[in-house]
Amino acid sequence: MNTSPERSAAIASWVYVIVVLGAILIATGAILAIVRPAMLVSPHDTINGAVHIYAGYLASRNMAMAALLIVLLYLRARHALANLMVLVAFVQVLDACMDCVEGRWMIAPGVLLFGLVFSIGAMRLSGYPFWRLEAWG
Repeated sequence: MNTSPERSAAIASWVYVIVVLGAILIATGAILAIVRPAMLVSPHDTINGAVHIYAGYLASRNMAMAALLIVLLYLRARHALANLMVLVAFVQVLDACMDCVEGRWMIAPGVLLFGLVFSIGAMRLSGYPFWRLEAWG
């Protein structure tokens, strides 16, 4: 059996918790986008065919990210998980920027915090901040 040092090292419990909670939040957003897309927009916004198409795209991407987070956590694939966490964090930061641009001030701090926590978790897994080349090895 091939047990690389990457897989044999334990993942910190707080990283485990944030990955699971993050995957649940991302999957919940995907389910809401399919079942009740109106919950993702302002009450006065119209839900039409175009919204349903984009909600489907959001759902498929969110489900892919949530599933991969759980699979990589289960496999203890530290570097791959850290890389995916950086991607999720970057998506959250861009979402927070869009929330600010579109005036959704109440949710922007929570989305930004989610991205920051995922960035810190990725740094803990790789041992380096994501802007260092060593984090990607």
